[in-house]
Amino acid sequence: MNQQSFIPFHVPSIGEEEIEEVADTLRSGWITTGPKTARFEADFAQYLGARHALAVNSATAGMHLALAALDLGPGDEAITTPLTFCATANVIIQVGATPVLADVLPDGNIDPASIAERITPRTKAVLPVHLAGKPCDMDAIWSLAQRHNLRVIEDAAHATETQYRGWRLASAGAPRASDAVAFSFYATKNLTTGEGGMVATNSASLSERMRVLCLHGITKDAWNRYAEKGKWYYQVLESGFKYNLGDIASAIGIHQLRKLEEFAAVRRRLVAIYREELGEVDELELPEEATDGRHAWHLFAIRLRLEKLRIDRGEFMAELQRHGVGASVHFIPLPLHPFFARWAERPENRCPRALALYERLVSLPLYPALGEEKVREVARRVRQIVARHRAGRPVLAAVGD
Repeated sequence: MNQQSFIPFHVPSIGEEEIEEVADTLRSGWITTGPKTARFEADFAQYLGARHALAVNSATAGMHLALAALDLGPGDEAITTPLTFCATANVIIQVGATPVLADVLPDGNIDPASIAERITPRTKAVLPVHLAGKPCDMDAIWSLAQRHNLRVIEDAAHATETQYRGWRLASAGAPRASDAVAFSFYATKNLTTGEGGMVATNSASLSERMRVLCLHGITKDAWNRYAEKGKWYYQVLESGFKYNLGDIASAIGIHQLRKLEEFAAVRRRLVAIYREELGEVDELELPEEATDGRHAWHLFAIRLRLEKLRIDRGEFMAELQRHGVGASVHFIPLPLHPFFARWAERPENRCPRALALYERLVSLPLYPALGEEKVREVARRVRQIVARHRAGRPVLAAVGD
């Protein structure tokens, strides 16, 4: 394999519009949180149909702000999934609460029945994760939350375009909604600002408190701090954080948002090609479409049927790399990380389905810049690897020989 034939796991789609907006921001003299961030927040809230959106420097910051603003703390428990990035559990710990893990369904999303089993008098919140952009069973989660007086903060890091029962996440028009929804604009996400995120809510009081906590507990926006008599003035109401998003990042986000539905359509076409090319490969299980909403298709994560292969997932990943395909795994479950062991080892936190699913997951490249031809090439190389290592077959020549 030569370097030119390598197909990376992700390449961002940044156009001239983003570049020009960033240049305009640099020329303006205002590069931290200011008018472009305010514009990005307004545009994003309008896209979702949400009443309030706060731009932050990561989805992690958005979840942390929501938990802190809702006063979760020591003595409280919050339930989340083990099949997520560590940030989802870290923010629970960082407000002083205890993470509790509920097991997953076959699609990798959190199982409402497992949530129900793990609710205790100390449970105060649930943090579902829309894994790969496929919506969780939110009706079941909201019903549990209503019955037990729980807060719901959605980790929508993969799910900016996701819809649930015809409504975008955090939409004020939906029959029910969570307390807050946190989105990620990290470099690999469907909408990117390099680093960044947004937290949306339909609660004016929650929005106001998150906005204060977002920037050191200060009452005024950084770009509008002059008092009535023109004096520099601000007040610190409580101990806050440094989570604001600057105008350079927001300049990128403004145009990424405008292209998001176009990007989503391309992703759906590429997923259809993967299905066409890999649907008949018996050694693979393909990710499911959403039956109760719209899948954002942030990831295309195949599942290996290991009983039909002579190699494990690690060897499969190594073969992909050797033969020119960048791939990843989403995610290493929380119980497998040393830091989370003290929580994960509790019998009530055991999640065997998540651990079993993890051993089979492989995320293939999926992004607009990939193009249809390269999707077919990725699928061809995957088929060759499967053919080489199919159980019961003799060892074949190396892929690409």
